[in-house]
Amino acid sequence: MSGVANYSKIFNLEGRTAIVTGGSRGIGLALAEGLAAHGADVAIVVKSTVDRAETAAQAIRAAGRRALVIKADVSSEQDVARMADEVTAQWGRIDILVNNAGIVLPARAEDCALDTWRQTMAVNLDGVFLASQAVGRQMIRQKSGSIINIGSMSGRIVNWPFRHAAYNVSKAGVHMLTKCLATEWAEFNIRVNALAPGYVRTELTGEVLREHPDVVNNVWAKGAVQNRIGSVEELVGATVYLASDAASFTTGEIITIDGGLTLR
Repeated sequence: MSGVANYSKIFNLEGRTAIVTGGSRGIGLALAEGLAAHGADVAIVVKSTVDRAETAAQAIRAAGRRALVIKADVSSEQDVARMADEVTAQWGRIDILVNNAGIVLPARAEDCALDTWRQTMAVNLDGVFLASQAVGRQMIRQKSGSIINIGSMSGRIVNWPFRHAAYNVSKAGVHMLTKCLATEWAEFNIRVNALAPGYVRTELTGEVLREHPDVVNNVWAKGAVQNRIGSVEELVGATVYLASDAASFTTGEIITIDGGLTLR
């Protein structure tokens, strides 16, 4: 590919279909909207927030793209198999999977109940594996696809001052799973990458800001070399890149987007 006309199309996702888990709010909603803005049809997968997902889907349809809402629990093998089958039945193929669904259940390690640990792993790590496996089978059949996992800088560092070892470990697992799947599925022309966001302003961090403004302003923001926390919109560009032909030679990468927090 060369020439101005060709380079202008490298981020074009027209004709491609995408699944975004946890796509009704926060990071997932921004990524679903960003993919649709670049031409993709988007299936929004949620466990419970169906009304919010429908509102997001309506906005995508109003912009001229197709949109589906699928109710599914990513920690359920049966649910993710149905999810993949439904999108394939509706649209014939799956080109992009964004594994965004996740939970945070803070707990000191000495007090963390085994059920809390297992619930975190079930959604954050098992869910990424199960969705990737179900969608990956379709991508293997079509011999193409891009999987984008939402990891975290917490997969690289220990967040402070809040304690959530289970979350950190689950995200570190997502990073390694990304590398394993990228290696195993490269022969099928499937690329697997991950984003590792830093502190980003969402409904969840909004709650922390209200309850612990000192932590957000004096620890989270000042920990980054850019002296602030990020926005969900600042994750869209990297996601579109990884989903598009622009990233055709990029696989197994963990792209950290944290305002430079992990630099020091």
